[in-house]
Amino acid sequence: MADQQHGSGSEREDVERVVRDAPKRLGQAAQQPRKEKTKPVKHAAKYARGGNLSQHRIRNIRDKKLRGSLLRAHEKHKLAAESAAKTEILLPDQVGFLEAEGLEKTYKFTQKQLAANVDLNTARKIFGLDLPDYGSYRVRYTRNGRNMLLGSQKGHLAMMDALRMKLTCEFQANDLVRDVSFLHNDSLFAAAQKKHVYIYDNTGAEAHCIRTIPEPRKMEFLPYHFLLSTVSGNGLLSYHDVTEGKQVSTHRTKQGLCDTMALNPWNAVVNLGHASGIVTLWTPNMSDAVVKMQCHQGPSTLFLSDGVLSSRIGKYLVTAGADRKVKVFDLRKYQELNSYYLTAAANTMSVSQRGLVAVGFGPNVHVLKSAFSSGSPIRPYMTYQVPGSLVSSLSFRPFEDVLGVGHAKGFNSVVIPGSGEPNFDTYEANPYENHKQRDESEVRSLLEKIRPEMITLDPNAIGRVDMDPAEEQEKKIYQMQRANGDDSAKKPKKKMRGKNRPSRRLRKKQQNVVDAQKQQFREQLANKQKRQERHEQQREWSEKAESAPTALNRFFKK
Repeated sequence: MADQQHGSGSEREDVERVVRDAPKRLGQAAQQPRKEKTKPVKHAAKYARGGNLSQHRIRNIRDKKLRGSLLRAHEKHKLAAESAAKTEILLPDQVGFLEAEGLEKTYKFTQKQLAANVDLNTARKIFGLDLPDYGSYRVRYTRNGRNMLLGSQKGHLAMMDALRMKLTCEFQANDLVRDVSFLHNDSLFAAAQKKHVYIYDNTGAEAHCIRTIPEPRKMEFLPYHFLLSTVSGNGLLSYHDVTEGKQVSTHRTKQGLCDTMALNPWNAVVNLGHASGIVTLWTPNMSDAVVKMQCHQGPSTLFLSDGVLSSRIGKYLVTAGADRKVKVFDLRKYQELNSYYLTAAANTMSVSQRGLVAVGFGPNVHVLKSAFSSGSPIRPYMTYQVPGSLVSSLSFRPFEDVLGVGHAKGFNSVVIPGSGEPNFDTYEANPYENHKQRDESEVRSLLEKIRPEMITLDPNAIGRVDMDPAEEQEKKIYQMQRANGDDSAKKPKKKMRGKNRPSRRLRKKQQNVVDAQKQQFREQLANKQKRQERHEQQREWSEKAESAPTALNRFFKK
């Protein structure tokens, strides 16, 4: 009996729901449930990507096909940013810095104290290689931080697995080596030797020699474009495509001696420092520098862009000069943001993924914190010293709290807490990838290779709807004034361009004005047209004379 009552009750509820949702009149649609407003996801703006067009401006586009595709792309970017912000809480690791208690200072902590208080895996990363017979060493890591490359001034080249502490290859080039660099992964690396650039594989065998680059000094590899950029001592900048083996472009800097190079990881723009203290920014599709900045009064010894941290990627430039200053510039305003004084001129620098700046001068290494914030001064975070030697190269290991120090007597690995990004994206760089995953990522990156013509100062300009140049210029001026703190900056108005536009009114005014220069120009055009008509008649007459029979030739004038 109870089951029958329950069954009748459920049937009655179904009938009531159908009657409630049914249209009241013939042809009237059923009542649609109201959509509840979703709350905005926190920190979604940090992961936002895409163009600068808002959803309101997209809906005002007249082309239906373009409007629909832009709306779908905008919705995909929004969903991706929201999902990334929601999963941020699931990240396994967090950043941890050294914290001093009381009157302690973090820059007074030594590596021995750290090794005694950290876990065994971290303590294994503190080691040194005593190599006093091969000169100064250059240090490079792969993008995933798995492999390390060492190159000495006297030709000693070695590659090792930094995760398993296993030597991959080691050989003597018997030549001067100025710089070393990995290519797209650990299977190939390049060495800037005395006369040319040589490319070797992971067994130490020579794979190729680029003879079009004379006396290379510095090298940088563009991973998304597969371009090897090199600069010679005389200021010759070259771009070489390693997939096709062709030279893409060559530019003369015309600034004299150039011995410094850095790559902006955000827009793939190459930065060069010159003896006059000028820093120039280069792209392969422009024959002249896109930006020139006077950063130091003396020679710019070295400089580099900030790390791959997503919140301030590509926005800052760190430089060091012979005036013993370390300066931080904001590339959005091209103005100095912060500075730090050293006791001697810097020899080398490196920027970590979390924004720590390591500076090497003499036998000393200073790791600076809060370099990219204008509110607080730059202060030393940690220090390290190589007694009786000269620091020649610094490189932070990606996704690890490790700093590689190359000097005149070998190599040292130093632990810097908080320098590496604790969470990695396996689609971008995987420190624990196997051979199959490495091959798959190599094929995928080759298929997604970006052309050199697409390198610009603003990478968001690629794929964006082309705006009116005048409106674009007004918008840039407004943004620049706001960034410089000008409160009187007025937002550009959206002006309608119709029949009453200024250019049309001016053309109407000048329509009946008698101008001697205009009259002379009209006469020249008329004379030119008459000469062309006369020449055309002569050509037609000569063609008729040639095509006529020989018996009628006497009727044609010669």
